[in-house]
Amino acid sequence: MEQTYLEIGTIVNTHGVRGELKLLPKDVDGSVLAACETFYVDGRAVRPRFPRVHKGCLLFRIDGVPDLDAALPYKGKVVSARRSDLALPEGVYLPAELLGMAVLDAETGERLGVIGEVMAYPGHDVYLVRGEKEFMVPAVPAFIAEINLPRDTMKIHVWEGLI
Repeated sequence: MEQTYLEIGTIVNTHGVRGELKLLPKDVDGSVLAACETFYVDGRAVRPRFPRVHKGCLLFRIDGVPDLDAALPYKGKVVSARRSDLALPEGVYLPAELLGMAVLDAETGERLGVIGEVMAYPGHDVYLVRGEKEFMVPAVPAFIAEINLPRDTMKIHVWEGLI
């Protein structure tokens, strides 16, 4: 589903004594987040200053947080960003955008169910489709014909034995 704001991670800790925050990314690479100009914490826009990736997390500072004591209240806060601000490569979607999306047979147009879960595996993601029958679809071009966020649909190639 096309969403304006997406959850991109959680502030898990502070870093150092100068008020840096440590963001653990959710479903997106830290380097993509480093290029983002605005984050949203508790519905308030904050501008990440001096962002850098460190051990899989994103470290950054924000205005008005000069030291460790001022940074501590941010620990545990969920961080969001506008989808339009994320420089994701073409054809890359976050799991939150796909959940609840209708899954259609690319050949017949028949509705097969909805995406109930996106499971991350080292090679590629796998979509759990829930409908009359529950089945899994590998997130690879051989199976995925088209993803249309505005229409909230995914067309898949149904192979023998898939369902």
